[in-house]
Amino acid sequence: MKLSDGEKLILLMLADIYKAMKIKGEFDPEFISNTIFKDKLWGFNWELHGIPFEPSDDPPEVRETTDFLDMWRFVEEGYEALTPAEKAQLEKDAEPFGTDVKFPGFDGNNEPHYHIANYMLEDMRHRFVSFKGRDLNSHSHSVDSYRRMYRVFEPIRPNLHNRRLNLAELTEILKAQMHPSHR
Repeated sequence: MKLSDGEKLILLMLADIYKAMKIKGEFDPEFISNTIFKDKLWGFNWELHGIPFEPSDDPPEVRETTDFLDMWRFVEEGYEALTPAEKAQLEKDAEPFGTDVKFPGFDGNNEPHYHIANYMLEDMRHRFVSFKGRDLNSHSHSVDSYRRMYRVFEPIRPNLHNRRLNLAELTEILKAQMHPSHR
């Protein structure tokens, strides 16, 4: 979605009126203001799907961030479902990534994915709720390792409708974090 500067100003003024008059309507003035101030206009298409907006492509980093968060949700759920013996095996087989498996986030200074993920978690209603309240600043580059992980995860994803990732799949996905030159 594209908005002119004037349209942004009008929407922000309307959101302020909504707030000042304490109108409880279909639109969330905080969401509208935050979406404009954070320059995440693609969020309108995602959250306000009842409005027939013109089709538009999301920035590539948005799709990639969504893919990574989805992957990590499955990884964390799969890890939590493992038995203690399986967790011990994962720790050994996926060293150093098999211990206390949790999504570490993105580099807040250098990766646009960090700001996209924060917007999704803080401003969008029901996106990736399992990650809400976490500090997602990994303080180190992570996108390249997530891309390697996702290449392993992507062919598995269509088969995860009624099950979790198993030990072998988790091992393979977590091991993909390591750069090939260090294997």
